[in-house]
Formats: sequence, C-alpha cells, structure tokens
Amino acid sequence: MNDGPIDIANPHDYDHTHSSSAGSGWLRASVFGAMDGLVSNIGLISGIAAAGASPGIIAITGVSGLISGAISMALGEYTSVRTQNEQLAVEVQTERDALDRNPVGEQAELTVMFEHLGMSPQTASDAATQVHANSEQALKVHLAHELGLSPDDRPSPLVAAGSSFAAFSVGAIIPVLPFLFGFGTLWWGLVFGGAGLLAAGFTAARFTDRNPFSGALRQLVFGGIAVAATYLIGTLLGVSSLG
Repeated sequence: MNDGPIDIANPHDYDHTHSSSAGSGWLRASVFGAMDGLVSNIGLISGIAAAGASPGIIAITGVSGLISGAISMALGEYTSVRTQNEQLAVEVQTERDALDRNPVGEQAELTVMFEHLGMSPQTASDAATQVHANSEQALKVHLAHELGLSPDDRPSPLVAAGSSFAAFSVGAIIPVLPFLFGFGTLWWGLVFGGAGLLAAGFTAARFTDRNPFSGALRQLVFGGIAVAATYLIGTLLGVSSLG
C-alpha cells in the first residue's frame, strides 16, 4: 500500500504504464521478419531435403533464400510504411484545408462529435471553441475523432526496412547453421529451426504480456505446418523428376 501522496494528474507515475514499443515501426517489422525468415527457410530446406538434395545444395539454397527474402522483406516494409505515411499526409492536408476553408462548419462538426461522446450541448460547444482556438490542436482532434489518425504517427520507413532485413536474416540463418558448419542433416536443421521458432514466439509474447509459452508453442505449430507441406511436396517431386 502506498502511504505517500498520489498525484492524480499523472496516473502513469503510480497506476499503470504503457510499453514504449507500442505502435513503433521496428517492433512489427522485427517480429514479422524473424518469423517469416524462420518459417520460410525451414520450409525451404525441408522441401529440397525431401527431394533428395545434398547438404551442400541445401546450404546454398538456404543462404540464397536468406538473401533474397531479407531484401524482399526490407523493400516491402519500406514501401508499405512510406505509402502509409504518404496517405497520412494526404489526410492531414485534406483536413487542414477544410479547417481553413470552413472553420465555423468544422467547429460545429466537432461540437456534435463531443455531444455523441456524452457531453451536454453547452459543454460540447465550449470544448469545441477552446479546441479551435489553436488551429494545430484542432487539426489533431479532428483527425483523431474522424479517422482515428495522428499527424505525429509516422514511423520511419528506413527503420522498418532495416529492422525487417536484420530480423529476417537472423531468423533465416538459424535452420541453415547445421549445414554451414558441416553436420547438416534435415533433422539437425529442424531442431535448430524449431528452437528458433520457440525462442521467437516466446520473445514476441513477452512484448505483449501474453503467455510466452503459448506464444512459443503457437509459432512451433505454424512452422510445423510449413515443414509438413513443403516436405510432402519435395517428396512427391524428387530431384530426379525435376531433372
């Protein structure tokens, strides 16, 4: 029990906290990149191993999958985040133009929105008047209430791309390590890959305060599905039938 004074104006100092990574571009890109790298390369080496490829070919294929996949992930994240930021800029400018063109109408609109939140008509009108006293504040409030957007919520495309590239590379190299160090068999690749999936799922769950063990198991199951599918395809095709 806290016997000291409580500052009710700052509940985050005593009551609860938020993760600093919430909404950040790097977290999503890192988690998605690592999972994708692990699952795609585990599936890749399983498929070609089942088809009868030698350990050397498996190693080359795994490294090639790492390089191409990491570049693809980075470019995809960069384009996705940049497009998202550009779309946000369009919405911000649209709302800014509306506030400049028709401030009275926009203030009336905000008054109605405040009433829908439970304010009395007079309180809603007073609140909207105070908000519109500052044009930038009015812009932020309109964007938040109308579209659920914030003009400050613009993650860096470069950070997202770099995080995705690094995470995918780390995830993709794990199941290939046995083949690079000379004791490569499919079983060793699956053991390394499975350990990586468990670790990645456990770590991702820790960021969200979910049960880390269920998160680890879930990722292992997802990886197992990919392995089963690609192994079956590789077995059906075989190296000889491809030649």
